[in-house]
Amino acid sequence: MASLFLLAESVGYSSASYYTSLGLFVISVPGLWSLIKRSVKSKIVQKTFIGEGEGKKAPSQVAGEILSFFTRNNFVVTDRGETITFEGMMVPSRGQAALLTFCTCISLASVALVLTITVPDAGNNWFWITILSPLAGAYYWKRASRKEQIKVKMIVAEDGNLSEIVVQGDDVQVEQMRKELQLSEKGMVYVKGIFERS
Repeated sequence: MASLFLLAESVGYSSASYYTSLGLFVISVPGLWSLIKRSVKSKIVQKTFIGEGEGKKAPSQVAGEILSFFTRNNFVVTDRGETITFEGMMVPSRGQAALLTFCTCISLASVALVLTITVPDAGNNWFWITILSPLAGAYYWKRASRKEQIKVKMIVAEDGNLSEIVVQGDDVQVEQMRKELQLSEKGMVYVKGIFERS
């Protein structure tokens, strides 16, 4: 480590820039492959929702809205027991592919920055490794299609009003359903973001 520091100073880099770039390297590189691999796997969550103004909507109306939401998103009902199971194919997201490519590019750029200091003979040619970043987006695009199951259970109170909606499945689909059906997570207070429409 001391020899690398001396080398950095000999080629005109300050210790602050050297340790900053080394910190970027240590932070970004180990997690990069993990980030790429996790991007094609679903994150299963279970959340309990209460509809906004659920007293005004009959449980049958809310059930119809849930069925309509999943039907529009190419899900079909595979089980109609106490818990309704929807099954469908998740398709790759262009936004997710672009974000993954961007994150990979930043990580590879930090690797290149460290390599320009530690192996200065190649100069700025190390930054050419950033052209590999679209491979991360391509990896995601080829492997992100997968079959998903969403389980929905509606709990009706004794007075006939909807009490809770318990949903288990991919976090992206669950969050999309929450937004579209205007549901509030139990025990949470929803605060509208500054960029959301009123």
